[in-house]
Amino acid sequence: MKRRERTRQLIELGGLIAKAGLIELTDDDRAVILGLLAEAAAKLRTDETGTQLTLWRRRGQRAFADADDKD
Repeated sequence: MKRRERTRQLIELGGLIAKAGLIELTDDDRAVILGLLAEAAAKLRTDETGTQLTLWRRRGQRAFADADDKD
């Protein structure tokens, strides 16, 4: 069961990368996408983690709402 849950999580995370438009914007360059994610992780290791999470959460919520409006 754990393996199935992990697989579902990875598929959902891949879907978020696609929903954000990163595949098209980077021409499916996985090194660039990983670099973007590594940069985000580095930002979260700073003293401003809470502020950054709040900002990104709001942007993500707006993106989800915009996607729902288009459906």
